[in-house]
Amino acid sequence: MRKTILLFFLTCILSCHENEKNVHVQFDKSKDGIVSSGQPLASKAGVEMMRLGGNAIDAAVASAFVLSVVEPSMSGIGGRLQVIFTLPNGEVRGIDASTQVPELYDPTTHKKSSYGYSTIGVPGVVAGLVKLNEEYGRLPLKTVMQPAITYAKEGFILLPGEAMRHAYVEEIIGEFGGTRKYFLDSTGSTYKKGKLFIQEDLSKTLKAIAEKGKDGFYSGEVAERMVKDIQENGGILTMNDLKNYKAIESKVLKSTYRDHDINTLYLPSYGAITIEILNILENFDIENLNDSEWVKLFSDITRLAYQDRPIQNNYDSLNLILSKEYAKKQANKILYNNGFAFGSDNFKIGEWVAKIGHTTHLSTADKDGYAVSLTQTVGPLMGSKVATDGLGFIYAVTLGGYLGDYKPGDRANSHISPTIITKNGNLFLVLGAAGGARIITAITQVISNVIDRKMNLFNALSTGRVFPETDTVHIENHKNLDWDKGFSNSLDSINFVYKMTPLIARFGRVHAIKYDEISEDFIGAADPDWEGSVEKY
Repeated sequence: MRKTILLFFLTCILSCHENEKNVHVQFDKSKDGIVSSGQPLASKAGVEMMRLGGNAIDAAVASAFVLSVVEPSMSGIGGRLQVIFTLPNGEVRGIDASTQVPELYDPTTHKKSSYGYSTIGVPGVVAGLVKLNEEYGRLPLKTVMQPAITYAKEGFILLPGEAMRHAYVEEIIGEFGGTRKYFLDSTGSTYKKGKLFIQEDLSKTLKAIAEKGKDGFYSGEVAERMVKDIQENGGILTMNDLKNYKAIESKVLKSTYRDHDINTLYLPSYGAITIEILNILENFDIENLNDSEWVKLFSDITRLAYQDRPIQNNYDSLNLILSKEYAKKQANKILYNNGFAFGSDNFKIGEWVAKIGHTTHLSTADKDGYAVSLTQTVGPLMGSKVATDGLGFIYAVTLGGYLGDYKPGDRANSHISPTIITKNGNLFLVLGAAGGARIITAITQVISNVIDRKMNLFNALSTGRVFPETDTVHIENHKNLDWDKGFSNSLDSINFVYKMTPLIARFGRVHAIKYDEISEDFIGAADPDWEGSVEKY
């Protein structure tokens, strides 16, 4: 076993220097186990845990820690996490590890900002991943974290997308000493694609976690450095905040969609809105719609469901949102054209209108009955833009209004919505997405593509998506998308405001796994608009 582990890590070090030359497999199948994630090195690390005797839980934790290293613009150990997973007995559980508002927070006096020290709350990712590993994994935390430690210490080749995202915020990064140290080169520029990107201080932080578990991050030297740096620069995080933070069990929300069982998460996830969209959609015959009719219908449904985002935290309203009767009333508004629109007040929260998507998602499954849908983020892009000198990771934005207004002890809500679908007691679909407010629309459109339009999984991810914003429906329309012939003329005949968007990766990025009961294969797909991959065991 020891030789196997050492050989794997040597291979990791070598492959990380070659990964840009490799073809990233974005669609594959396996009878034993599979991983789909937003970066090939993360997918490889996950599958290797299965080869070492681990389960899909171990694979997910290893992949998530690697993503924290190789996609720091999207996620990291200074961020938040939501995960839903199945156990071999069919039970579905979830873990909430969202960032938390510090005890000293005063919403009446706190500085409003979109980035900087004043936006930093209590990180949750480490507590969530350690809990997942300790309670449900098979392998020691040290083994599961070793790929992430290796890539941080030895480096990896920066992929074009990650390099582009660093460059997008280059000017802001330069405002903070720790962030400058880690993300700008000697000329003051971000690192270019194809460069070896080494994060030695981050490797030391990860090693402390691997050796001491949760205590390696939330107490001791790492915690003391966090608090000292943040407080000296206007933030409010305390040692008490860190010591008292816990990853907790999530409330799993359940529903059905055309004879399938939907499992998703309550706040801080927006699973209730995912269910509402599917409940409304269930009232329509999707299979026989042409593309323009589908675009209009899905946009109308999203508009209605998104109006309910502000009322999810009220249990009476939650029960209404989840009910089939309410969905029927919502569907009738569309059928009888009773008139509705996005309210402008819905757009005061920064995360709801961010133009550049963020966040990362991974899905794993194995033959023993474990399946994981895990979404983590530092949202927005590059989070707070702050990294503490000596620690090496970016903190997420929690305060400042980007995610809404909160009180001390609250956890940050977001559109994150990891989802698992079963049918007749068996796994059917594991999925989630990145992309801010477009996460839910991406997930629900893929679900409909698979169930209603009978697409294979990769085609379901590759088909063009839509997102309504204020009075305009944005329609994905770039190379390799294949809308109906005469699509634009058909849209014009329906008479609604739309805009074609030629940019890629602007409508959510989905990483998913489907189980085929007939062949008994796990089928994995990675979003073609991203640089991720599928790896099989």
